[in-house]
Amino acid sequence: MPKLLVVVASTRPGRVGPVVADWFVPRAQDHAGFEVEVADLARLNLPMMDEPHHPRLKRYEHEHTKNWSAIVESADAFVFVMPEYNYTFNAPLKNAIDYLHSEWAYKPVGFVSYGGISGGLRAVQSLKPVVTTLSMFPLSAGVVLPFVANLITDGVLHPGEMAEGSAKAMLDELLKVSGALAALRQ
Repeated sequence: MPKLLVVVASTRPGRVGPVVADWFVPRAQDHAGFEVEVADLARLNLPMMDEPHHPRLKRYEHEHTKNWSAIVESADAFVFVMPEYNYTFNAPLKNAIDYLHSEWAYKPVGFVSYGGISGGLRAVQSLKPVVTTLSMFPLSAGVVLPFVANLITDGVLHPGEMAEGSAKAMLDELLKVSGALAALRQ
């Protein structure tokens, strides 16, 4: 069974990323197409890029990088649960991506984005050129959560039927694309 790594991108105090992930992860598990693992960037606490060698060389010196490399390498597909900060993606996500190179290649990535009026779509569009540079395949199907604060009651996300359908469509597409790219990951 392919492994899906759900990356919770927000790290700041008061973040809603874990609440969004707590809604999405059970849907990914119920989908039953993947073994699901979660990587919370706040818990990983990667320092700002501190490796002396270019990531394409995989000559990692720090244990946190070696651990992150193993987590990403073991995944067959990704979902980034990500906020929008000032019309783009946040620095901790970019840092986590930039730590590595070949570990990302030939793997699809879906997005569960959230924020204000745009629901994080501007952040997703800003991130797509970054992930394609690493030979990742961003999906067109995704989950968008505009005005996310209005969708949370007592610490639980209630996004509605449209988000439920979008999550299923994205997971279906992730599974298809992950399978199609499997030979390239060998």
